[in-house]
Amino acid sequence: MTFVPCNVIEVNPSSTRPALRSLLLACTLIGLSCQVMAQAPGYEPPRTPSGKPDFHGIWTNASITDLQRNPQYTSLVIPPEELERLTANHPQNVRQATDDNLQQGELLDGSDLGMGRGYNAFWIDPGTSFGFVKGEYRTSWVVEPDNGRIPYSEQGQVLRREYRETFSGNDGPEGRALGERCLIGFGGTGGPPMLNVLYNNHYQIVQTDDYLMIMVEMNQDARIIPIGGKHRPPELHQWLGDSIGWWDGDTLVVETVSLHPQQAGGGQVPLSDQGKIIERFSRWSDSQILYEFEVTDPVYYTQTWRGEMSLNASDSRIYEYACHEGNYGLPGILAGERRAEADAANQ
Repeated sequence: MTFVPCNVIEVNPSSTRPALRSLLLACTLIGLSCQVMAQAPGYEPPRTPSGKPDFHGIWTNASITDLQRNPQYTSLVIPPEELERLTANHPQNVRQATDDNLQQGELLDGSDLGMGRGYNAFWIDPGTSFGFVKGEYRTSWVVEPDNGRIPYSEQGQVLRREYRETFSGNDGPEGRALGERCLIGFGGTGGPPMLNVLYNNHYQIVQTDDYLMIMVEMNQDARIIPIGGKHRPPELHQWLGDSIGWWDGDTLVVETVSLHPQQAGGGQVPLSDQGKIIERFSRWSDSQILYEFEVTDPVYYTQTWRGEMSLNASDSRIYEYACHEGNYGLPGILAGERRAEADAANQ
């Protein structure tokens, strides 16, 4: 069933569309102010002593589904008869099965670095199956627009290029990416929204009546979200943004604004100081949290866009994350660039 934001539907009272009127009536009678099907039919979630749905535990969004839909896929939902073939032929699964056809003792020649293959498949853990959301296998997390692509504006594309130019240089440590500097995790794993990457896709959630804490396996970032609080002054930028939460029935809604300026223009979901991200957490079943997100920003995007993802229960443990890029790799990168400059000057 498709997500329907009942509270944003505008309709003339004299509308002749009975299906729409019936939906609005159902939303009103049942009290669904935000969404339809926030949990599996008939499912009753475990609850905290105060009666709220319980999100405690370790969860993972490891998957071969990406944020945006690859043009090779023509629809959001994968037909059951196509699932096995598409899963087996997905590049990540082919890579895991063949380990890039590397032979023991052979060294990489660097030609695969542009594909993110700086080391062999043994060291990555992206997941092996497409995302299973609301009973369907999905080709993208983006569900709106219908094409599964992020609707960047022309200004947004310019700002993204400027950001990459600023944070892809070797003049000094401030010019390298945040992940290389071990400030926050790679690829937007900490969010918002919280996205899957090549490895370290686990999250540990600890919940009280007043706070939701999400500890991110990648870089061990921690989101501490006050429930019922107020946003800080916009001048107080922090990594992963300024998030506050509130309950809408059995759904925990989280609003984030004011990303740190160095984070705001990068990652998979850039955000200006005019933008905000809404996340929704609902217990779909004993083994899944339905995680929905909505991005609104008139600077980077031409419209509000939405995504849906499942966080799946895991019996794994989260171990310490040691970010060695900042400790060892970054000095090596900068020293290599200085040597290259000196060699060029002596020619």
